[in-house]
Amino acid sequence: MSNQLWQAATRSGKSILKSSSVNWKASSGSILARTRSTLQQPEEIKPKLNEATKYPTIVQEFSKSSTGLSKVTTLPNGVRVASENTPGHFSAVGVYVDAGSRYESTSTRGVSHILDRLAFKSTTNTTADDMLSKLESLGGNIMCSSSRESIMYQSAVFNQDVPQVMSIFADVIRNPCIAPDEVEEQRQTALYEIQDIWSKPEMILPEILHTVAFKGNTLGNPLLCPPDNLAAMTPELIKDYMKTWYRPERMVVAVCGTEHDAAVKMAEEFFGGIPVSATPLDSVETHKIIQQRQGKGTSFVQSLFSSSKAQNPESLATQPAYYTGGIELVESPEQPFTHVQVAFEGLPIHDDDIYALATLQILLGGGGSFSAGGPGKGMYSRLFTNVLNQHYWVESCTAFNHCYTDSGLFGIAASCRPEYASVLLEVVCRELDLVARQDVGHLGVNKTELNRAKNQLKSSLLMNLESRMVQLEDLGRQVQVQGKKTGIDEMLSKIDAVDLDKLAQVASRIVRGAVSVTSGGSGDATIVAQGEVRGITNPRKILEKYGLGSGKKTW
Repeated sequence: MSNQLWQAATRSGKSILKSSSVNWKASSGSILARTRSTLQQPEEIKPKLNEATKYPTIVQEFSKSSTGLSKVTTLPNGVRVASENTPGHFSAVGVYVDAGSRYESTSTRGVSHILDRLAFKSTTNTTADDMLSKLESLGGNIMCSSSRESIMYQSAVFNQDVPQVMSIFADVIRNPCIAPDEVEEQRQTALYEIQDIWSKPEMILPEILHTVAFKGNTLGNPLLCPPDNLAAMTPELIKDYMKTWYRPERMVVAVCGTEHDAAVKMAEEFFGGIPVSATPLDSVETHKIIQQRQGKGTSFVQSLFSSSKAQNPESLATQPAYYTGGIELVESPEQPFTHVQVAFEGLPIHDDDIYALATLQILLGGGGSFSAGGPGKGMYSRLFTNVLNQHYWVESCTAFNHCYTDSGLFGIAASCRPEYASVLLEVVCRELDLVARQDVGHLGVNKTELNRAKNQLKSSLLMNLESRMVQLEDLGRQVQVQGKKTGIDEMLSKIDAVDLDKLAQVASRIVRGAVSVTSGGSGDATIVAQGEVRGITNPRKILEKYGLGSGKKTW
């Protein structure tokens, strides 16, 4: 399962970056004409040849309750083409590049942030104005966004417009101009964006959390371009980054709502001409290497400093994340509330315990001090009943779970009036301690709570997969990382298998720092806070009181 689907299902982990997206709206006459055409021809794209049979293809059922199939074909140059032909009048199309901030070196820090903002500008074939005109004529939703592990070009359009939007994606990916004036414009925009985000704790704290938790490596690389690096963002640097990482074997072309043979034919037309890499860096193979190195508990020094070539593409592509933990308190007295996040090393997406951990996040739940009630709103979650309903001074309290290909972060984000900051930290630590114990009687997790959380997680997964865009990204990212897709039936059965013993075991593995046994990380907690933080005087003592983290002091 992809990180994006987990985040959608558990209502957390929103990106701090505003994607370079546009809800392009054509004229009403154009929209009506396209709608009529679509309704009259729901299966508009008909391949003339059985394109997929020419190349290696994996075929999977994505659910026993559905006749649909997930198919993955690899083109000769390494581009993977994935599809799910779910019926409907709209199709979703995406191109996923295995790039992003975790692969940035010291000299390229922040390129991904600028690159996603340069999407859909001028190319060698199209001026910026013509590109805008093309997008406006399509209607629908077209966007580009960057994350720590992927740069994603995505769209939802009428079925008959799939070839045109794939042609646009190919043009902006293969032939971008990256003109100096366009780069300068995005440098100015990025600076304003960074300043705006820094004024919003709920947006900047997750970024600070990653920077502290994975200090100086991989997942700790900033999503936002550091202001000091903006001047270094030249067209030449950006083009060099694209040349390094925009390789065919690191790309997935994903389509939902189109016949697989048609998708393969279009992908071959628009992406089949990308030259084969002289030194391949296949995304599936490099992620396997990362997982193998992670499993051996590679030390921080070994993984980062054992080679003088640590900044070359091969080393960056196979470098495992190293969790360090730490504390960062950002004094912002102008903030009305003090915002705190407490986290521990989480689990990678391939870990068998990821389903129990996702269930734990739903079970903890939480939200804001003013939340609309009703079914499915999480009002019976532990953070609502034990924290928000018990302490009037708590403004918000929510569990989060960030999972990546080789590590993750699990914890609780909360905010309160400044004078209660130290008490809030203790309340959060107490809740994390309780879910990891089975000797606290009625204070521990009961079967009713667990069943409720499991049902919520399953229904949320299924409902989110009704969205074409969520379905598309889940397909594209899974194929990018593991070369195939995990079916929904398998996910549901693993959620059903979670019991009270398993939940407590996984919770203890996380909050006691035991993930370090398999990951090689420090096992320590990560605490970040912004606002009036002078009241947070001895967070280490509170962690020790509840037995959280490994107890190894690294800060």
